[in-house]
Amino acid sequence: QVQLVESGGGLVQAGASLRLSCLASGRTVSNYRMGWFRQAPGKEREFVAVIFWSGSNTYYADSVKGRFTISRDNAKNTQYLQMNSLKPEDTAIYYCAAGGSGIYFHSSSYTYWGQGTQVTVSS
Repeated sequence: QVQLVESGGGLVQAGASLRLSCLASGRTVSNYRMGWFRQAPGKEREFVAVIFWSGSNTYYADSVKGRFTISRDNAKNTQYLQMNSLKPEDTAIYYCAAGGSGIYFHSSSYTYWGQGTQVTVSS
C-alpha cells in the first residue's frame, strides 16, 4: 500500500509561483507513474500533469503547459509540481496520484491518491 501526502499549497496573488510536493510512503514508487490532478469547486477533477518512472516522459494539460513543471526525485520517493505565472483559474484542490495503468489523463486509471492541498490564486 502507498500513502501520498501533498504539501506546498497556499494563497498567492496572480503571477506568483508555488511548488507542490507529494511524498510517498509505504513502498517505493520509483517504478510508478505519478500525476497531479486538480478540482475546483463545482467542477470535475481534471488532469494537470504526469511523469513516468524514468522522469523523461512528461505530459501536461494544455491549460498549464509552459507554466507548470512536473518532476520527481525517486531517491526521496517524492514528486513535485512547480507552478509559475499562476492565474485565478488555477484555484483548486490539487491531488497527487500514483500507480495504475491506462490513459494517463483519466483519474480513474490511478491507484493511489493523496488528500489534496488547496491552492488559491487571487486576482
